[in-house]
Amino acid sequence: MRFMIIVKASQDSEAGVMPEDCMVAAMADYHEQLAAAGALLDASGLQPSANGWRIEYRDGEPLLTDGPFGEAKELIAGYTLIQVASREEALEWTRRFPNPGGPGGNAEIEVRQLFELEDFAPGEGIQRFRALGTV
Repeated sequence: MRFMIIVKASQDSEAGVMPEDCMVAAMADYHEQLAAAGALLDASGLQPSANGWRIEYRDGEPLLTDGPFGEAKELIAGYTLIQVASREEALEWTRRFPNPGGPGGNAEIEVRQLFELEDFAPGEGIQRFRALGTV
């Protein structure tokens, strides 16, 4: 089972404020533990939405919009992708996730389970994804 631990953006992350070294060290410790347990698939911080863009489809036509985007609380500042045996194991790992707001700070993380190819009905499209070997 794969889960994505999503770190919600803050005003600081959207302003490009880099985390203090103690926060980077705490995150490194956490990710080293995940790696040692064989659960870490990927992890990264994201640059502010001002450096990104969106494509929105209206009546089937793509519309490009450059960032920044809306309220920080609705954006993502980073993620950790894990693979574990159960929802309970994922919950235990997320309880250990360092507070992205720092000691005593405010922050929010969200956890979402990823679909696996086995969750979909068999078909040509699923076979093509299996052939890619990416999931």
